[in-house]
Amino acid sequence: MIPVYIKIAKSGVNFMVKSKQISSKYMYDRLDRELISLLRSDGRAPLSKLADILKVSRGTIQNRLDRLTESGTLHGFTIRVREDYDHDAIRAFMTIAVVGKSTSQVIKRLRGLPELQTLHTTNGAWDLVAEIKTTSLSEFDRVLREVRMIDGVLNSETSILLSSV
Repeated sequence: MIPVYIKIAKSGVNFMVKSKQISSKYMYDRLDRELISLLRSDGRAPLSKLADILKVSRGTIQNRLDRLTESGTLHGFTIRVREDYDHDAIRAFMTIAVVGKSTSQVIKRLRGLPELQTLHTTNGAWDLVAEIKTTSLSEFDRVLREVRMIDGVLNSETSILLSSV
């Protein structure tokens, strides 16, 4: 639970008043899961189309999207392209070892690198797995240096993806 503060203006003075507690975790239901599934296949689908498919009102879809976005479940909407579209792209997986309990800080810094397409926690010798995508070897080299310079990164190993089979 996290506290919610409400700004109240009284006699020209602003006060922050602690209000009710709200849950910091959003509880997903069947409709949320179905909506996310539809958005994964078509992130540009109109609200009215989503509403028709899910047999709910357009307003319900808008409210769900707002709630999923505000809760951090949805980070944004994007497009996906065929594998062969970016045939010149350099893609790789990087495994990362983190020092002590600095995983949260390292993740926060890694999320700021747009070349990291996905980021996962894992078990075993490595703490994190990142998928990297760049347009050139020099850009790829720069990203590797940036990741390795992050405070809390102990070690990393990177494998460039040569082809999909």
